[in-house]
Amino acid sequence: MEHLNPGGLGLSPSSTGVGQEIYSLSERLFPICRSITGDGVRRTLDILSEQVDLERHEVPTGTQVFDWTVPQEWNIRSASITGPDGQTVVDFADSNLHVVNYSMPFKGTLPLDELRRHIHTLPEQPGLIPYRTSYYAPTWGFCVAHDRVAKMPEGLYRVEIDAELKDGCLTYGEYLHRGQTEREFLLSAHICHPSLANDNCSGLALLATLARSLKARKTRYSYRFLFAPGTIGALAWLSRNEDRTYLIDHGLVLSCLGDAGSPAYKRSRRGDAFIDRAMAHVLGGEAGAKLMDFSPYGYDERQYCSPGFNLPVGMFQRSVHGTFPEYHTSADNLDFIRPEHLEDSFRILTEVIDIVEEDWTPLNLFPKGEPQLGKRGLYAALGGQKSSGATSMSLLWVLNLADGQHSLLAMAERSGLPFWELAAAAKLLLDHGLLAAAL
Repeated sequence: MEHLNPGGLGLSPSSTGVGQEIYSLSERLFPICRSITGDGVRRTLDILSEQVDLERHEVPTGTQVFDWTVPQEWNIRSASITGPDGQTVVDFADSNLHVVNYSMPFKGTLPLDELRRHIHTLPEQPGLIPYRTSYYAPTWGFCVAHDRVAKMPEGLYRVEIDAELKDGCLTYGEYLHRGQTEREFLLSAHICHPSLANDNCSGLALLATLARSLKARKTRYSYRFLFAPGTIGALAWLSRNEDRTYLIDHGLVLSCLGDAGSPAYKRSRRGDAFIDRAMAHVLGGEAGAKLMDFSPYGYDERQYCSPGFNLPVGMFQRSVHGTFPEYHTSADNLDFIRPEHLEDSFRILTEVIDIVEEDWTPLNLFPKGEPQLGKRGLYAALGGQKSSGATSMSLLWVLNLADGQHSLLAMAERSGLPFWELAAAAKLLLDHGLLAAAL
């Protein structure tokens, strides 16, 4: 059989500087006001296209995507609140979180008590700006730090939101790395959030960097990278590709990958898909890692794992969304994510991809008793357990479980040994004529 090189991406976290690359890309994405539609999404795709050649898709307003309808396109130019003294109290130019995402255009003068009905704050985090949206319920509003609102005097306030809602398109980007087969690994990140560094500049930047790193690699699987608005974007993609979803063997939704939290994985709806097992194996060696069962609350794994599709798609994060105080606030800024955490997330993903690529099912050609390893020079070939990566224990486990029913990942789960140790042992045994690939 053709066996790909272990550790196929060949990226050493201590030497590549990939974390800084992902962080720098996140820095460029951070200022852009994104939403589920609009020019902010297109500007973001322009930047991501510098990493890989993205195919851009436009889905017109009014398009039916299962039970949902693509809404009008939203774009915003400016917004502000001016106080009774003529001073600007709130300015969209200072933070694009200041305006409720998808706010209708508005211009008028309001007394403070009426204006307060359109202002969102976080009393428990008085110095932070919340992130709020109103995609499908027409309204307008502002998000402001609570302590700033508390200082606003009574009087008349001039309010202006220079925004536009009109028929247009929903936009998403897609990149396909073609492998030796049509079987696919889907990797998806939501592109709709504005200036939130962890959720989800980190996911977008990491996914684009991962796509670029795969370009030079020969793979068995084809890898589909999807940058789409949350919920409606995933539904649009599924509705356009429903007849091809049967090709997806593995999938991951990526978000919140740059903070200091321990890595976390939410299993697919199936619960025992290969991606669930591969992620569990990799995270088994990570301090404080969390493995969670599927729930229908979260990101776009909800759509991929809906009962009509039930795809093998899990979700990978660091700190779980909604559990950290910076979540959906102005504190989710570029200081909250760090290159070393982005690099660690990248490493975990590449290890999972390597397992997907390198897993195979061996068959012991000398199954009656234990074959004599010494006369074949296999103990010497271990090279003090340094040159080959295999150990004597891994050789014995592979030989014993190579009954044509256990893949390398199954052997790793059964033995408790690292996947790559068993993969190295299997390669050594294969090279010495003791194994073949099971049919």
